[in-house]
Amino acid sequence: MSSGDTPAVARRKVRLAIKDARNAKGDTQTQVAEAMEWSLSKVMRIESGEVTISANDLRPLLSYLGIKDRRIVDDLVQAAKASKQRRQWWDESRYQGHLTPAMRQYISFEAEAMSTRTFAPAAIPGWMQTEAYANAVMQPFVEDLTSEVISARSAIRTARRNVLLKRNPRPSIYMVLDESVLLRNIGGDTTTREQFTLIHSLIGEGWLHIRIHPMANPFSPFGHFDLLYLSSEESGHAVLYRESGTVDEIVDDETRIVRHRKAWDQMWEGSLDEENSTARIAQAAQLPRAAADAPDDSGPVERGSSR
Repeated sequence: MSSGDTPAVARRKVRLAIKDARNAKGDTQTQVAEAMEWSLSKVMRIESGEVTISANDLRPLLSYLGIKDRRIVDDLVQAAKASKQRRQWWDESRYQGHLTPAMRQYISFEAEAMSTRTFAPAAIPGWMQTEAYANAVMQPFVEDLTSEVISARSAIRTARRNVLLKRNPRPSIYMVLDESVLLRNIGGDTTTREQFTLIHSLIGEGWLHIRIHPMANPFSPFGHFDLLYLSSEESGHAVLYRESGTVDEIVDDETRIVRHRKAWDQMWEGSLDEENSTARIAQAAQLPRAAADAPDDSGPVERGSSR
């Protein structure tokens, strides 16, 4: 495990190793709790990532689950130690109570992910939103969210973007935007133009790749979701984050993750290529023709090719 792992990433590594080993052994959480003489809620909270596990508890648990390779055990013990929460920017008092548990985990993963696959069916994803656009997006939820929560969540979205911009190297982010996102006027003409101008500038930096999913294509059965890859995409567990309205969740189930990735790949392949998608975004931003026609620094991508 690298020393740079955040507590959330280290905690996830441990809890997934425990969960995978328990499933491989064929035990239920109740059976593990009885064998370890723990409460069932303790086992459930460890596997969900709500709490960390001490090295003193982890070693006998790994032994019971059949993990006895010293290298693996030592690696997981180090991860357990690293998972002890260190204060992060999202722990500041001004953000307390304004984030769902799933979003707190998501932000931790986002700060470490090497690459991300996103599908946005209705609005610009949060970290790309300008303050004006974010406030407009949240207005329909004023009966569920106080003005204090809306203000805090808007500030968090800006902070998330700043964290991504400071990362070196930056992650590779691939995003499918439904065409309706370009056509929907949120917050008025000025807010919409400023929002798409920001996106166009981010695309020009070469690490954000966007394709527009035409409305003529089949409707996706999924709402907004993100697939975050904390290491290489070919190894390890991906993180699936799903949201709808004011409800969100982190999903670890491999079957659901694979299903979402398959759907994302199909939408990416069936969307406009990056060059034409960038041109559409420039039009939404009402940029001068010269800027709209300027080629993407990363070069055009033909329909059906994925990078």
